Amino acid sequence: MLPIVHRNIGWIEVICGSMFSGKTEELIRRLRRAIIARQKVKIFKPKIDTRYSEDHIVSHSDLKIPSLVVENVWDILEQSLEAQVVGIDEAQFFDEDLVEVCQKLANMGKRVIVAGLDQDYRGEPFDPIPQLLAVAEYITKTHAICVICGNPANHTYRKTSDEARVIVGSDDVYEARCRNCFVLPREKESPVKITKRTSRKKKRSNE
Repeated sequence: MLPIVHRNIGWIEVICGSMFSGKTEELIRRLRRAIIARQKVKIFKPKIDTRYSEDHIVSHSDLKIPSLVVENVWDILEQSLEAQVVGIDEAQFFDEDLVEVCQKLANMGKRVIVAGLDQDYRGEPFDPIPQLLAVAEYITKTHAICVICGNPANHTYRKTSDEARVIVGSDDVYEARCRNCFVLPREKESPVKITKRTSRKKKRSNE
C-alpha cells in the first residue's frame, strides 16, 4: 500500500524483477493513476531500448504510454523540473548517475518511480538497480513464471551464447526461469566438469 501523497514530500519507488515479470506493466499502472489524478507526469526511457516503440513505454503484454527518449540521465533532471511524478523504465540501461538524479528529484519533492532488472543474465546484480534499492523508500519485487516448471521465476535466462552483458531483446533472446531451473552460462558450457566433481565427492564418501 502506497502512502497518501503530501505536498513537497518526495520519494523513490523501485519496481524490480526478472524479464516478463510485469515491471513495466506495474509502472504504467502507477503512472496512469497519477495522470488521472491530474498530476504533472514526465516519463522516460533509454535511447537503447527500441524493441517495441521509439516514443512509448511498452510492456510485454502490449500496454503502452507515451514517453521521452533520453541518452544522458541528467536530461531526465532537466526535463522534470515542473513534474510532480517522474517515471523511468528499463533503468538498468542507464549509468550509475541515475541514482544521484533520482535522489535530487526526490529531494525536490517529486515522486520518482523506477522500473528495471535487478539481475543480469548471469544472475549478478545489475547496476544501478541495487544502488537504487538502497535509497528507495518503497520497493516492489515482481516475479515471472518459469518456462520450465511453472514456478515463480526470479531469473532472466539468455538463450544465446553471446557474452555481452547488455543485449536488447525479448522472448527471442530471453526467458524467465526459477532458482532451480536457472543455469549459469559456465555450468551450461562445461557439464563434464560438474559431473567429475560430483563423482569425486561420491568416491570420497564411500571411502
